[in-house]
Amino acid sequence: MKLFYKPGACSLASHIALIEINAAFEIEAVDTNSGRTEHGVDYSLINSKGYVPALQLKDGDILTEGPAILQFLADKNPQANLIPDVGTKARARMLEQLTFVSSEVHKAFGPLFREGASEEEKEIARARVGYTFESIEALLSDGRDTIIPGQFTIADAYLFVVANWANFTGIDLKRWPHLKAFITNVSARPSVQSAMRAEGFLQ
Repeated sequence: MKLFYKPGACSLASHIALIEINAAFEIEAVDTNSGRTEHGVDYSLINSKGYVPALQLKDGDILTEGPAILQFLADKNPQANLIPDVGTKARARMLEQLTFVSSEVHKAFGPLFREGASEEEKEIARARVGYTFESIEALLSDGRDTIIPGQFTIADAYLFVVANWANFTGIDLKRWPHLKAFITNVSARPSVQSAMRAEGFLQ
C-alpha cells in the first residue's frame, strides 16, 4: 500500500493507523498547492479532490477521505484492536467522536491554515475551535485516557492529530487540561513517534 500525505495534515492519522496494524506500506508526500507529489506526479490523477489522505491499496484501487481510510484499516485488521466490534455501543460512541472530529473540529481549524485569511477570521476560527474543544474536554474529564476507556482507537489517532494543531496555530491548551494531557499521552505512543519522525517532525 502507499499513503499519499502532507506532513502534519490529517493524513497523519492514517499514517499512525498503518503503523498500528503493522502494515507494509510506502509514503509519498503531496504538495497540495502545486498539485504534485514528491515524485512529480499530477496528484489529481490519484485523487481528483486534491487533498490528502489517499491510500493506494494492494490492488491499485485508491481510497480517499480520512475517516473511511481509518475504518477500512481498522476493520481489516481486527487484531490491532483499533475499533470496537460492530453493533456495540462502544463502536457507536467511537464513531460519534470520529465524526465530530471530522465534521466540526477539523473544519473549525480551516481558516487558520488558509492562505490570505485575515486576523479577524483567524480569531473567529480560534474561538470556534475552542468551542469544539469544550465538548472533548467534558468527555475526557472523567479521567479516561482514550475516547473509549481502555482502548486506543482510530478516533484517538484522528483527535490527536487535529487537536495537536492547536500548538501551531496560537491556541493555548491550558484551558483544556484533560485534552492537553490526552495529546501528551498519545504523542508518546511508538506508532505516533514513528509516524511523526517519518514526516519530519522528530529527529
